[in-house]
Amino acid sequence: MNDQLQWGGRFTGAPDAALLAFGSSLEEDLVLAPFDVATSRAHVSALEGGHVIASATADALRSALDTVSGEIADGTFAAAAIASQAEDVHGAIDARVRQLAPQAGAWLHAGRSRNDQVATTLALYARDRATRGSALAAATAREALSQARRALDAGTLLAATTHWQPAQPILLAFWLAAVAESFARAAARFDRVAADAKLECPLGSGACSGTTLPLDREAAARELGFAAPSRNALEAIGNRDLALDLLHAVARALGAASRASEELVLWSAPAFGYVQLADEASTGSSLMPQKRNPDPFELVRAHAAGATGALAAALGTTTGLGLSYHRDLQETKAIVIRATERGLAALAVFDRALAYVRWNDARMSARAGDGYTVATDIADALVLRGVPARRAHELVGASVARAEREDRALGPADLAALAAAAGLAEPLDAPLDAAASVRAKRTSGSTSPAEVARAIGALEAVLAARERMGTA
Repeated sequence: MNDQLQWGGRFTGAPDAALLAFGSSLEEDLVLAPFDVATSRAHVSALEGGHVIASATADALRSALDTVSGEIADGTFAAAAIASQAEDVHGAIDARVRQLAPQAGAWLHAGRSRNDQVATTLALYARDRATRGSALAAATAREALSQARRALDAGTLLAATTHWQPAQPILLAFWLAAVAESFARAAARFDRVAADAKLECPLGSGACSGTTLPLDREAAARELGFAAPSRNALEAIGNRDLALDLLHAVARALGAASRASEELVLWSAPAFGYVQLADEASTGSSLMPQKRNPDPFELVRAHAAGATGALAAALGTTTGLGLSYHRDLQETKAIVIRATERGLAALAVFDRALAYVRWNDARMSARAGDGYTVATDIADALVLRGVPARRAHELVGASVARAEREDRALGPADLAALAAAAGLAEPLDAPLDAAASVRAKRTSGSTSPAEVARAIGALEAVLAARERMGTA
C-alpha cells in the first residue's frame, strides 16, 4: 500500500490511482499545513497527558513536528508533499513525521481520526483568517475616515443618488464615512468568527464517538487556545459552522467593497469626472492610447460575486448531510479555502487602491445641486409652515416640472409662487443650493457638517479602542 496513506490495513488491493487522485485535496489544503502541525502538537500533549505515550516519545514527536514546521516555512514541505502524491495535507504531515521519527511517528495518530483532525485544523484556520480579515477591514475603515476628514475640511459636496438618479445633496465626507461604517461592521463580523473559533476544540472527538484512550483533551484545548473541549463528538467532527461563518464574513466584507467600487468606477468615467485613479493603480488599453481604467475596483466587484457564489456552494455541500463526517465536507473545505484566500487578497487590493483615489472636489460640488436635489428641502420648509406633507410634495413636484420645462434651476420666484399656492402669508425660506441644503439638516446621523464630524470622531474612537485591545 501507499506509505503516504493513513489507512489500508483491511484492503488487499491498492486504490485506483485515478480515483485516489480525484479524492485528493492536497494542493487545495496545503494552506492548512501550519495549523495541522499545531493540531498534531496538541494531540501529542493529549497523548502524553493521558499517559498513552511516554515523555521520550512525546519529545521525539515534537522534535519531528518542529522540523516539519521549518520545512513548511521554507517551502520544502509543499514541494515534497506534492511529489509524494499524498491524499491530503494531514496525511502528508503524518507521513513526514513517520519518516523523521519512525518509532515515535507510529504513535502520532493514536486515538485521533482525520475527522477530528480536520475539524480542529479548520477551526484554527478560521480563527487566523478571521483575525486577518478584521485587520484588513479596520484598516480600510481608517483609510476612508482619513479621507473623510480631508473632504470635511474642504467642504466638498456630492449629489447622493437613489436608483442612480439625483436625490439630495450630501457631503463627500458623509459618503466616505458611510464606507467606513460598512467596513467597521465587517471588522466586527470577522471578530465574532475569531471569537467563536476559540470556544470549543473538536480534537479528541475521534471518528464520531470519542475514544477509549484516556486523552487529556483539556490540555490539547488549552494549548490551541480554546476555552474547552467540544461537548459532543458526533456533532463536532461534522460541524463546519466556523468555516461557513468565515466565508460569510468574507463575502459580506467584499459586498461592502463592491458597492463602493461600483460608485468609484462610475465616478471615474469622464461623464462624471468626480474621481481619478492615480497612475499607480490604473491600467491602459493595448489599442486605445487614451484609456485610464479603474481595474482594481472592477476586479473587486468580480471577487465579491465569486465569494457570494462560493458561500452558496459551501452551504449547499453541507445541506442534507447526516450528523458525523461525510466526504462531501472535503469540498466544503476546498470551497471555503479558495474563496477566503482570494477574498482576503481582494480586500487588501481595495484598501490599497482606495488610497490612490484622487477626488475632483470642484466638479463634485458644482454638480451637487443638479437634478433639483434641493426639492425635498423646499417641501420640508412647507411642512414646517403647516402645509400637510402630501400637499407639499404635490406643490414642489409641480414646481420642479415647470422648471424642467423651462430648462432652469429653482429660484426665489419659485419659493414665492409656492408660498402663494400654499396660502402662506409670509415668504417661504428654504435652501436653494446644495451647500445650504447640507447645512439645513437637523437630525442626528445626517449629512450636516457638525453631525458628520461627530460621526467620524465616534467611529475613530471605536477603531482606536479595537486597536488598543489588539482586535485589529
